[in-house]
Amino acid sequence: MVSDNRSEQPSVPFDIPTSARAYGWMLGGKDNYEVDRKFLLSTLADFPECVDIARQNRQFLYRAVRYLAQEAGIRQFIDLGCGLPTDNNVHQVAQSFLPDARVVYVDIDPIVLAHGQALLAEDTSTTVITGDMREQQPILDHPDVQRLIDFGEPVAVLFLSVVHHLADADDPRRALRTIIDQAAPGSYLGLSQVVCDDAAWGAEMSAHISGLGIPWQTRTPDEVNAFLDGLDPVEPGLVNLVDWRPDPDQPPLASVHPSLVPYLGATEKNLRVYEYGGLLRKP
Repeated sequence: MVSDNRSEQPSVPFDIPTSARAYGWMLGGKDNYEVDRKFLLSTLADFPECVDIARQNRQFLYRAVRYLAQEAGIRQFIDLGCGLPTDNNVHQVAQSFLPDARVVYVDIDPIVLAHGQALLAEDTSTTVITGDMREQQPILDHPDVQRLIDFGEPVAVLFLSVVHHLADADDPRRALRTIIDQAAPGSYLGLSQVVCDDAAWGAEMSAHISGLGIPWQTRTPDEVNAFLDGLDPVEPGLVNLVDWRPDPDQPPLASVHPSLVPYLGATEKNLRVYEYGGLLRKP
């Protein structure tokens, strides 16, 4: 059984939106509140690409984890800011190629903890813990992390569609590099972040989302690249996620709520913002 984390579970915020619940709604999930739906619909009015971006990131997760397990032979994963469980979660993808793969999910949203515990109740090789990716030492000290992750062997550290929740004041380079810099050679960092080539438009997006209660900083690709020196990108490098080893035959995502259907395909008409990322290997 996974450990009982109820003692560390904070209260569920009902009065402000959370990124995990809003993101889950765009993936076809039902675990959200009116405050999350209002936030997202307000954001989509100015940034309609967000539904496509969220779904493209989720499809990238499958391809990236498949590569890590099937081609790189990675057997242990730490997924920071994992979000609410849906189809083809990291442990399900990894274990379909390597049945002995071990996964630690980390998120600050208490609803993620509750749903993750239910999903993983009988899985001794996977767990979910409450943690803040900005402060990783408590995560590294957690008994479940110490039980499942052997830092003497390569590990994959994932920050998928969460880097934009790290403002410059949070020292995102430190957050991204804390674990990978002390991990064994041959470890991998997987990340994605919403970017905009026009810094002024990105700043407008940041102000809008942050003003509604979710920490957010849209960056340019060059700003993301600056965090990643010394790591070797896996081909095709850091790119718009739709261009990272595309596979038209990968498993489909769940359908979205009818309220979000009008926004599907927005990135085919306009690409002011997009999700940027990939995998990098520690030499």
